[in-house]
Amino acid sequence: MIHENAHITIDPARAADFENAVSQCAPLFRAARGCRGMSLERQIEDPGQYVLRVVWDTVEDHMVHFRGSADFQKWRELAGPFFLAPPTVVHSTKPDPFF
Repeated sequence: MIHENAHITIDPARAADFENAVSQCAPLFRAARGCRGMSLERQIEDPGQYVLRVVWDTVEDHMVHFRGSADFQKWRELAGPFFLAPPTVVHSTKPDPFF
């Protein structure tokens, strides 16, 4: 499993509208090849900062199949207007638990 971590900056005054837009996009992610789940986390210390976490089977499922799809374009259409800067996206793997 691959974890996509997209760090997103928005205007905190628009948080409710942004969160609503992301919830509208959940079906797009659920339908995507290799997508196993997603979550959105808001930072406490800086409420304009979010991390969108998406679990994929492979990096290619995210970077090739999803990003090349009409559903990705819809995601950007709905959520993109809230971005104050392009999201920073990194991929990671999850090692075995330490405890």
